[in-house]
Amino acid sequence: MNFVTLNNGLKMPQLGFGVWQVPDAEATTAVAKALEVGYTSIDTAMIYKNEVGVGKAIKESSVPREELFITTKVWNADQGYENTLRAFDESLERLGLDYVDLYLIHWPTPKYDNYVDTYKALEKLYHDGRVKAIGVCNFEIEHLERLINECEVVPVLNQIECHPYLAQTELKEFCAKHNIFVEAWSPLDQGGEALKDEVIKKIAAAHDKTPAQVILRWHLQNNTIAIPKSVTPSRIEENFNVFDFELTTDEVAEIDQLNRNRRNGSHPNDMHMR
Repeated sequence: MNFVTLNNGLKMPQLGFGVWQVPDAEATTAVAKALEVGYTSIDTAMIYKNEVGVGKAIKESSVPREELFITTKVWNADQGYENTLRAFDESLERLGLDYVDLYLIHWPTPKYDNYVDTYKALEKLYHDGRVKAIGVCNFEIEHLERLINECEVVPVLNQIECHPYLAQTELKEFCAKHNIFVEAWSPLDQGGEALKDEVIKKIAAAHDKTPAQVILRWHLQNNTIAIPKSVTPSRIEENFNVFDFELTTDEVAEIDQLNRNRRNGSHPNDMHMR
């Protein structure tokens, strides 16, 4: 496993396991398999409705809690200072944990303009020692600038949609300038076109690896944290086996050039779902 050091000194695995769209009943089995394979970073969220299943897998695992890195998120409808503190307590209860390693704002939802107050609640949780690090998801440069200007604690990371067809170059450069890591959700383009791209297939054949493994390796070599999701045991293993090869500088550049600025999810400025 590769580890990154966040801006508050906390170490985080660079490859994690995501459980978006995994039903609660399946989450326990999927997370248990991920932990067995070697993942120690698990990414969930209140809105995924699988915190209970994730918590059960953690409780039943032989991996000590202090070796795990657990992330969850506050949903849009729970934003605001007091609401966020309550939502955090509820997430902890569902997970069956005393703390989480990373707590994130799920979307900025700028239409409602609650994200600064929400982040101040995250700061309180951080100062109280109930979370080890705080950050955001789906924040654009303008949203990050407000947090940096109006709050005390710089987010440790920004979790955004990122894959070879959505390289997020400008946002990545801004985050790097402010020592904010980028974490990629849907790092494999949700199993879409990028996995069938001829450039990626060619590079995969050269390394005797799968297209998914090549894309994950590209993320790692671009200093991005990645959280691939799968409920298929063989794929959970496959996605983890990316530390025994390295892409050349030219191969990384070839994949960089595939960018189409194409999203699968909503643009953050258009996401107003409560």
